[in-house]
Amino acid sequence: MDLYGSMSVFVQIVEKGNLTAAASASGMSPTMVGNHLHALEKRLGTSLVNRTTRRQSLTDFGRVYYERCLEILRLVAEVDAHALANHIVPRGRLRVTAPVSFGAEGLMPVLGDYTARYPEVELDITLCDRTVDLIEEGVEAAIRIGSLPDSGLIARPLMPYRMMICASPDYIAKHGEPHRPADLAGHRCVAFRYSAESAWRMIGEEGTSRVRVSGMIQVNNGQAIRVAALNGLGVVMQPEVLLAEDVTAGRLIRLLPNYELPSRPMQIVYLRDHYMSPKLRSFIDFIADRFGV
Repeated sequence: MDLYGSMSVFVQIVEKGNLTAAASASGMSPTMVGNHLHALEKRLGTSLVNRTTRRQSLTDFGRVYYERCLEILRLVAEVDAHALANHIVPRGRLRVTAPVSFGAEGLMPVLGDYTARYPEVELDITLCDRTVDLIEEGVEAAIRIGSLPDSGLIARPLMPYRMMICASPDYIAKHGEPHRPADLAGHRCVAFRYSAESAWRMIGEEGTSRVRVSGMIQVNNGQAIRVAALNGLGVVMQPEVLLAEDVTAGRLIRLLPNYELPSRPMQIVYLRDHYMSPKLRSFIDFIADRFGV
């Protein structure tokens, strides 16, 4: 028989005073109550209850076992209650990773709304541009940009990661404004180091244009490229989320606005898990609501 169930019946026998009353309280027959008691005594190899035709009393071991049963049943009830609460209320530490530019400029500004809605979730955010191994590094969710390999992860699509070409008003005043993609070949461009050898691609009425840009500065960080543009060091192509506020404020000028720039797919990914925690589910739903397609 189920040990936990038999312990529960034994406690009822002790507290109700006899098998008949314990059966009534437990919603089972006196025979079944007796079977639970016999199963416990057989398992333990000793008697728990002294039974006569007129009364019953606990053996010395029965008294000790009763106290231990009370403690075990209390602990099980507490664990069950804690598990139930965790299935209802998002709580605990949630480890998330995101690319640097999107994380700093897109993700961080909205997290105040998330923490206000779910105050018992502690967010541990890592911003990096490398691909993090969720299992190896104990990360529960990652925002990723670009096409995903077949990794076995679950992915929810987010809005495309759009790009923008900009320069500062001071730079434009000194060097003029490019009106066609080919004009960029004569401008100083601040390129992202890891794509410096690649051409900038744009789509317009004349079709797709690929312009190999050049300049004196290559940088491996999007925020640094933004600062370079703000200080008039050249033309930049960077994510819209990184430059849009500067364009609105007039600190940067959007160039070639009639040309479509390449966008990259963006998604939030997480491990396949039948029992998804409320904290992870709440975060995924929040991100999909804020940045979904």
